[in-house]
Amino acid sequence: MTSHAQESTVGPGSSATAVGDPARLHRRLGRADLREVSEVRRALRELLLHWGKPERTDVAELLTSEIVTNALVHTDDDAVLTATVRAHRLRVEVRDFVRNRPTPRVPHADDGTGGRGLLLVQSLADSWGVRTQDGGKAVWFELDGGLA
Repeated sequence: MTSHAQESTVGPGSSATAVGDPARLHRRLGRADLREVSEVRRALRELLLHWGKPERTDVAELLTSEIVTNALVHTDDDAVLTATVRAHRLRVEVRDFVRNRPTPRVPHADDGTGGRGLLLVQSLADSWGVRTQDGGKAVWFELDGGLA
């Protein structure tokens, strides 16, 4: 399948983000195109170049990969990713166009590697949730950058 990806970053670019001056990544993700996951990770890494402690950036990449993968695997439509950095806070949201709400589940040993995404989000994010929106839903999480 061909990719429908569109990317734009607005705000201060690669410099540190000032309070009230958000840096943003907005990207449309093509239906079932799992190549988008690595492209989103790369773009997020660039956005977070001067954000938080390095281990928090690693967590942000992992959690973003999980919610992007879920949207692409468990829906039959495109999705939209928005990541916004304000001061030392990151919010990542993936919106899809399917109303079914995901729920964390405890995977069984014979499940292979699947079924752990939302448990990771629930465990590692400072906050997270799912909200119904315009014929679909948005799965989101927030992380503090870990800087005092």
